[in-house]
Amino acid sequence: MAKKLKFKLSKEDSELFRQEMGNVRPLRHDKIILRRAPVKPARPMTHHHRPEQPYSLHNEFSDKIDVDTLETSDEMLFVRPGMQHGVLRKLRRGQFSMNGQLDLHGLTVPEARQALSYFLQVSQSRGAQCVSVIHGKGYGSQHKQPILKNKVNSWLQQHDGVLAFCSAQLADGGTGAVYVLLKRQG
Repeated sequence: MAKKLKFKLSKEDSELFRQEMGNVRPLRHDKIILRRAPVKPARPMTHHHRPEQPYSLHNEFSDKIDVDTLETSDEMLFVRPGMQHGVLRKLRRGQFSMNGQLDLHGLTVPEARQALSYFLQVSQSRGAQCVSVIHGKGYGSQHKQPILKNKVNSWLQQHDGVLAFCSAQLADGGTGAVYVLLKRQG
């Protein structure tokens, strides 16, 4: 343990020190909060931007599918039958290289549906194996309920190209994001 050193300053030195410090205020804490740079959400397709393959705006995802309602802190986990446990374990640990990320913060449900559908299609067509989708925890919603989280949970289960998904590691968004393992096209 380090010893504290005590110094006695003269009145002149003490006054000079106060003058030099001026309006300086002590920090409330010395912890640095590290945040990743925000990723802009994928824009829904417009007539100016077309993916490599034709894209249709039909309702790929239904809201009539019955899935369990998740709370803010609930983890998401979905695996298609036949997936190996080792692959799921690797996904849950965040050990796959992320080939893309979609941030749905601030989008309405229809916008999020379209953005997710487009993002998955483009990611698959580019050969992405694993992507991340940030849906948020729902703190910004009217009733502090995770609306997009529940929608994303339902929509990803409906997408044939999704092999598995799970809540992200804390450093990647925790229960406010998911890692999505995609089926390879070919």
